[in-house]
Amino acid sequence: MTLPSETSNTRLRLISWNVNGLRAVLKKDFFKSVTQLNPDILLLQETKLQKDQRTPEMIDFPPYDSYWAYASVKKGYSGVAAYSKMVPDQVITTFDRPKYDEEGRVIQMDFEHFTLFNVYFPNGQMSEERLRYKLAFYDWFLGYARTLRDAGKRLIITGDFNTAHNEIDLKNPGPNSNRSGFLRIERDVLDRMIHEGYVDTFRHFYPEEVKYSWWSYRFHARKNNAGWRIDYFFVTRDLLDKGVVTDAFIDNDIFGSDHCPVGLILTV
Repeated sequence: MTLPSETSNTRLRLISWNVNGLRAVLKKDFFKSVTQLNPDILLLQETKLQKDQRTPEMIDFPPYDSYWAYASVKKGYSGVAAYSKMVPDQVITTFDRPKYDEEGRVIQMDFEHFTLFNVYFPNGQMSEERLRYKLAFYDWFLGYARTLRDAGKRLIITGDFNTAHNEIDLKNPGPNSNRSGFLRIERDVLDRMIHEGYVDTFRHFYPEEVKYSWWSYRFHARKNNAGWRIDYFFVTRDLLDKGVVTDAFIDNDIFGSDHCPVGLILTV
């Protein structure tokens, strides 16, 4: 199945979800949640799988075809997956950048009318070295995306960015201002994306709404809604200007991970 033409006015649901381990979330009504979400394309981050650890139910999940990127540096780490009802024109999971490819963080899916990225951006909290790695990864990825934009591609970038952009995007901005995930140097990257013409779709449609997509497992954070909004759908502005992107949402009613799903509605 390929994407319909722009004149057919077909509605598509894209869902992005950091599952914090696909094997773990399978034990927590994952398939029931996916049925409830009803995505046309489902993008997962932090699958924590190697290729030989996948089960048949993970791979063969009608009506979806599945696509995978794996971490080679260690088991039970990183990894992304995509499930799509539409067959992409091209899928890329390695980018000739060994120090990034080895962590299995990116799937690129090229469709007729847009290019979709599923990205699990690094977490910088472990050490100064990992913070530098995170910032360098941002720079590499945005540079790569810029080459596609220069070639006329319309981009959708989704996943766990591991950074809350502004104070509205986390419960306790003051105490977290010196913590990776809300450092000024990290937030500047998202400012740069806005400056370069990307749009944070949820904030575009809901500029004042306070809603989060990740909660610590500690201190009953989700029960108390002491969370962070670190999962996004960014798009190039032309997709909004042409009326392709029509809505965005965060689904706080889906459980099973420390993240909840975020979504995007397209009309193509």
